[in-house]
Amino acid sequence: KETTLSKEEIIARISEMGIVGLGGATFPSHVKMMIPTGKKAEILIINGVECEPYLTSDHRLMLERSEELLVGISLVMKALGVSRAVIGIERNKPDAIAQLTSLSGQYAGIRVEPLKVKYPQGGEKQLIKAITGREVPSGKLPVDVGAVVHNVGTIVAVYEAVMKNKPLFERIVTVTGKLLERPANYLVRIGTPIEFLVKAAGGMPEDTGKVINGGPMMGKALLSLAVPVSKGTSGIVLLSQSAARRKPVMNCIRCRRCSSVCPMGLEP
Repeated sequence: KETTLSKEEIIARISEMGIVGLGGATFPSHVKMMIPTGKKAEILIINGVECEPYLTSDHRLMLERSEELLVGISLVMKALGVSRAVIGIERNKPDAIAQLTSLSGQYAGIRVEPLKVKYPQGGEKQLIKAITGREVPSGKLPVDVGAVVHNVGTIVAVYEAVMKNKPLFERIVTVTGKLLERPANYLVRIGTPIEFLVKAAGGMPEDTGKVINGGPMMGKALLSLAVPVSKGTSGIVLLSQSAARRKPVMNCIRCRRCSSVCPMGLEP
């Protein structure tokens, strides 16, 4: 559980092994750990929310690789020089909450925070607000309010990089859709054509309207299945013709429902 590496050595290894944010943004992870002069990290927040519908790769990872996740969190805490870490998990994953709560007691300064199920709680700024109550000002970064956020997949990749010298050459990808024969989470090498994943999940259903790289909310529709899996490919979602069809756009009737549910507090 312990590493003899210094803070600088941990950060250097994360950089050398090509670790990036696996939640979708693919921001270089070592950069997040190099706190700018004049700023101070106080808390490490682990994003286990996975608020995109259909995607379950982070959920499976938390259940199947809990120990590696907790060791990885300890490594990142050492790299950042923080004594507190919180794993944010939505309440629709009670098994992951229970398992990590029982195991985290063996690790100093790590706790699990069950969160209300709401979209887009997995957004960095929304997650910081939910856990710390602090709001990241417009144009500022999480470290401006003393927080650093990493996705659970990134943390496990950090564990493998530091403890096993393993570069980031594979990741877990959810391949799913209501019409698919064998929807599942696959451990996939970076560069694998997406058509291979669809084939592994039972092949393309006849009624497929769209294949989305990512989740249905933020993902992008693919024109070709020859596209390779990248470090940011968290899931592949196959939607039926009816689910993929855009509904006609209606004029605004000024009901204000949009402003009452806006996660950013906008008032159009």
